[in-house]
Amino acid sequence: MADTWDAQRPLCEVKANLFKGLSHPVRVRVLEVLCSQPETSVSELLADTGLEASHLSQHLSVLRKHHLVVAERRGSLVFYRVAHPQVVDLLSAARALLTEVLHTTQQQLVSAVSLPDISRPGAA
Repeated sequence: MADTWDAQRPLCEVKANLFKGLSHPVRVRVLEVLCSQPETSVSELLADTGLEASHLSQHLSVLRKHHLVVAERRGSLVFYRVAHPQVVDLLSAARALLTEVLHTTQQQLVSAVSLPDISRPGAA
């Protein structure tokens, strides 16, 4: 069993690092914007996120580090795009999973609300 873990550990670490790249809401938003069009300029990303240029730059750097986006400079403008089509699939799968989790949670809440109130004697 330990040998299997040792063999899989490097891949698990790479996967964990990928999710570190996705671990901030701004980075997820940037990726969603980039998934919706072939490429986006930094100025468009600034307008969409409302971030200061330095903060957006830091988030874009993390996304580049984790190979989620690529940048291309054209003159004085920099354009970004997702590095792999699977990034779109990953975000879509995450949305589907979260939708299912929220649906299940909502059903559990509805069931809980319909339970009798036992906090007061005689309450039905």
